[in-house]
Amino acid sequence: MGVLLEVFLPLSLAFIMFSLGISLTIADFARVAKTPIGFSIGALAQVVLLPVIAFCLLMVFPLPPELALGVMILSFCPGGVTSNILTRLAGGTLALSITLTAVFSLLAVITVPPLVVWNAEYFMGVAAPDVQVTSLGIAMFLITAAPVGIGIACRHLMPSSADRIESGAAKIATLLFVVIVVGALASNWDVFAANIGLIGPVLILLNVIMLAVGFGLAKAAGLSHADSAAISLEAGVQNATLGIAVGGLIAGVSDGIPTLAMPSGVYGITMYFVTLPFILWMRRLR
Repeated sequence: MGVLLEVFLPLSLAFIMFSLGISLTIADFARVAKTPIGFSIGALAQVVLLPVIAFCLLMVFPLPPELALGVMILSFCPGGVTSNILTRLAGGTLALSITLTAVFSLLAVITVPPLVVWNAEYFMGVAAPDVQVTSLGIAMFLITAAPVGIGIACRHLMPSSADRIESGAAKIATLLFVVIVVGALASNWDVFAANIGLIGPVLILLNVIMLAVGFGLAKAAGLSHADSAAISLEAGVQNATLGIAVGGLIAGVSDGIPTLAMPSGVYGITMYFVTLPFILWMRRLR
């Protein structure tokens, strides 16, 4: 399992982020200025409300310290390639979804390390792991921001080649995500079985609330149905692979996926039971 945490997981996440980057153009980021309302609402829902709501849920449904910190780590993660795929299925505005994912993935390199430190001290006290903010930030940059940047550069410099490999890269990224989640659960099955009754309801409730909050805020602002669906899924679907990776980086190498990463691993499965009915509902409302 040390090889899974040290080699396979970081490389897989880097490829997943590369597959996101290669679908982007520099012009995509200009949409932030062209659609400030949609982007601002997405930022409010994902960057501000998501962690706050996750924290409030943990006050109502107390979890063991490591699992609680794991839930908070997940709440700090941006949307991922999965949220983009689900947005497309729901008939949402894919360009808005991809832009939100890309911007917040880059922002996470700065925001996640200090937030993890504060929450580790809050939930775990003296038992909190020694989180090196700089080291965690550099590691996140290497496995998230840098691959996104390389993908964007490939798209800009070699557009025809990027077109040829984009579809295949997205399929491989999806497969890697499935392998990571299954591996995370299989390696710590005893911990999963013992705690699914605790963390499952919290994760499902967080998922449902954020989908509703994102959609409600967007509709209240008068945005189109397609934009509302995109914002809702960006707010409600987090990058579980990144959550597993951050948990592994903090806990270090062990015989299995650490408890800190377990909420992200479980969420990687439960989110589909919540989001797929939501997607069907979105398609009917179009």
